[in-house]
Amino acid sequence: MARWIGGKCRPISLRTPYTWRPRTFRSNAALEAIATAAEEKVRTVALYNYPSFSGAISALFAHLYHSRLNLPCLILPSSSVEPLRVEDFCVEGEGLDTCYLLDFIGPKGFASKLSQQAMCEVIAFDHRKPALTQIDCCGDPRVTFNVNLAKSSSAAVYEYFSNKLVKDQVRLEKVLKYIEDADLRRWSLPEIKAFTIGLSEWRSKLNCITNPYMYEQLLGISSSDLIAKGNLDISSRQIAANKFLDKTFKVRLGRGLYGECLGVRADGNSDLSDEIGKQLSLKSAKAGLRPIGAVICYNIRRKNLKMCLRSTDTATDTSEVAKAYGGGGCPSSSSFIIRMDEYNQWRS
Repeated sequence: MARWIGGKCRPISLRTPYTWRPRTFRSNAALEAIATAAEEKVRTVALYNYPSFSGAISALFAHLYHSRLNLPCLILPSSSVEPLRVEDFCVEGEGLDTCYLLDFIGPKGFASKLSQQAMCEVIAFDHRKPALTQIDCCGDPRVTFNVNLAKSSSAAVYEYFSNKLVKDQVRLEKVLKYIEDADLRRWSLPEIKAFTIGLSEWRSKLNCITNPYMYEQLLGISSSDLIAKGNLDISSRQIAANKFLDKTFKVRLGRGLYGECLGVRADGNSDLSDEIGKQLSLKSAKAGLRPIGAVICYNIRRKNLKMCLRSTDTATDTSEVAKAYGGGGCPSSSSFIIRMDEYNQWRS
């Protein structure tokens, strides 16, 4: 006598009758998968109702979405016979970012308890009438119940992940437009400067060998977040630059050949040259001098002085001064190395 087991025909002894044992879904394998996911910092989990076709199809859509975006996600079946517990997802204090409950919402209080103990957002889908009585109105903003008696859970899950893909597409296309605006030196999009400053901190993360999470991180980029980060950085830098504006003095550019403007020493703060110079440019114009700001920094390592010239006036070319002394740049921003004795002549 034989029976098909695991896709193969295996003999069964007549002396030892074959007995079917129900498979438990809170198994060692499931718990090991959760522990491994925690070690690998997989912070998204999707539990689907078993043995429901709607649950399995929902799991398929979750798999396709996360695979498409190369986002790590642990997907496990959940049976009401012996379901996974909230404590199973709190491995050594590690929390989650998101937990999807696909085609079930769990016992009353399960979703809110999971959200609190696993410190994550819980998004549940169901279409059955009994689910309405299991909704725990705990007021937790991190818990969302999607129960629609007129729509299958699988259809709701499909729409949810499809909309997320569209949102991701729109978000990433906006990021690409900003990157293109900077790459092609157009600088035409609103707050493009803030965007580029916010984006600059990503340079250290762009090696996919030393940073295995690079693709996931890049997929999460948002132009609005980068602009907000850039504006915060601009604001803090401007506050630091303003501290130099009450220490200005008059500078005779080229010993007076190129007129006079306001200058300031900013030793050790060369990274603030742009912010200080532009503010000095405005202040210099108000003082009746050329609309140029001169920021002078002493380089201890190279033991020389560097003069950075900035202007907010489109009709002013600072580079003519810089080029005359071996430097270079563009009309609004230029710099050059100046000897100490020559610099003293400019301040006389």
